[in-house]
Amino acid sequence: MIDFNRHPSSYRHWQLQLDGEVAQLRMNVDPAHPYQPGYELKLNSYDLSVDMELADVIQRLRFGHPEVKVVVVASAQERAFCAGANIWMLAESTHPFKVNFCKFTNETRLSLEDASRHSGLKSICAVHAACAGGGYELALACDEIHLVNDNNSAVSLPEVPLLGVLPGTGGLTRIIDKRKVRRDRADVFCTMAEGLRGKRALSWGLVDAIWQKSQFTEKVQARAKELAAQLPHKSNKGVSLPTINGKATDEHQAQRGFAYSHVEVAIDAGKRMATITLHGPKAAQPSTGEAYEAAGPSVWALQCMRELDDAILQLRFGYEEIGLIALRTRGDRAALLQVEKDLVKNQSNWFVNEILQQMARTCRRFDLNARSMFAMVDADSCCAGVFLELTMGCDRVYLLDDARAQLALGPLSDGLLPMTHGITRLQNRFLKDPSHAQKLAKEQPKMSPGEADEQGLCTFLLDPIDWDDETRIALEERASLSPDALTGMEASLRFGGAENCDSKIFGRLSAWQNWIFTRPNATGEEGALTRYGAPESAKFDWRRT
Repeated sequence: MIDFNRHPSSYRHWQLQLDGEVAQLRMNVDPAHPYQPGYELKLNSYDLSVDMELADVIQRLRFGHPEVKVVVVASAQERAFCAGANIWMLAESTHPFKVNFCKFTNETRLSLEDASRHSGLKSICAVHAACAGGGYELALACDEIHLVNDNNSAVSLPEVPLLGVLPGTGGLTRIIDKRKVRRDRADVFCTMAEGLRGKRALSWGLVDAIWQKSQFTEKVQARAKELAAQLPHKSNKGVSLPTINGKATDEHQAQRGFAYSHVEVAIDAGKRMATITLHGPKAAQPSTGEAYEAAGPSVWALQCMRELDDAILQLRFGYEEIGLIALRTRGDRAALLQVEKDLVKNQSNWFVNEILQQMARTCRRFDLNARSMFAMVDADSCCAGVFLELTMGCDRVYLLDDARAQLALGPLSDGLLPMTHGITRLQNRFLKDPSHAQKLAKEQPKMSPGEADEQGLCTFLLDPIDWDDETRIALEERASLSPDALTGMEASLRFGGAENCDSKIFGRLSAWQNWIFTRPNATGEEGALTRYGAPESAKFDWRRT
């Protein structure tokens, strides 16, 4: 299994310095420690190992250091702020790894923006040298970008002219949707390998402030303190998150699956299927914000979601041929719903708020699975609250017509767990009848299988006699279809209604990047990405398709 856990004591690529309300985060990538051997991480270029540490930093600041209000992201290297994703890593990686790497990187950038929106943690990017590609995409994820005004410091998105690919971790989308850069200027900028410096970068809206080199550090720190003074105080004491490690369920055949405290993953490699089973709370849970802080990270709502988050990443990177996820739930519906009621009641508490945000992020990561997802709701299911949210995130819901197989909506379904494009899963499900989604969210009913079917919350209501055969056939049929066609179909169907910046990054930008990665103009023997750094120029197939 892949270890996604990181800790400041083991960081090789980032330096985190805490100073009261302001934290300094400096990128200092160690070239000799890539995620996989075979390439060097020169000029602060990054790969998955660098992003794993960055994801840990953001999570650590949110939970472990609530006193921090502003983080200043900078570089510890004089020659470069960040050269972007490592080109040699991209050239040597398999196509699935490249796509999953970009997705993880996107989610990490989004978690930084999410911290700004929901956790009172603002970010300033201090660019003192060349800031290219993924480096500028990291800057774009920050609230403000400050640039040294000299002849060397510039921001750029050089992927199109240099590599024949896209700035696939949100660059194209953020400069238009987030920074509102004019489309014609964005067109010029994205085809200039050298990028823009100083006054023009500022006038075009690509940065927020420019400073002379002699003033730069002083001005950035002054702005960080000014911004921190505008933000409310949360707490002086944080909560330290322990590592999340699943254990193989068979020591000799890890392909059989893995398990955590509240999450189990069973792998059937022959059927190309994984079954995720989620377990609800078994012990009494805190009922106040103070009690949650005292209980710490082991509380069910946080531990279960962190385990599911890790399980999703394990499936992404370690089980590429698994094409179908069957979701099952177990536990006490009443106990789960009581947890959610207490979380909502205490959401003004900083730690409870972070738990709710973790739940929302995990649900969104689940939605973005590039796998078919079928929910199996049987007599032993605990299809309530956040488990029902995950059920509604699946492509189909199979419900057993048994009085014990009840569904129950919880208070989190009324907007606290939004999808990537900003609406609830109820709203996404009932686009044709928004009033029905609103009614269910407000009433939060408990429903028998028949009532759930009438309310539109299941795809198929199956008789107990037919359950085994119908579900088996459905799973086998799905696993037999083209994975490429299914990925495209599912991504198109899962997110109905209007798009926003976040959903465009995954649904539009990532889809195009995925396609471009397979084209000879980028990754063929004579493609731009393959020939990067070679004396020969790329050769393109000039047909537009």
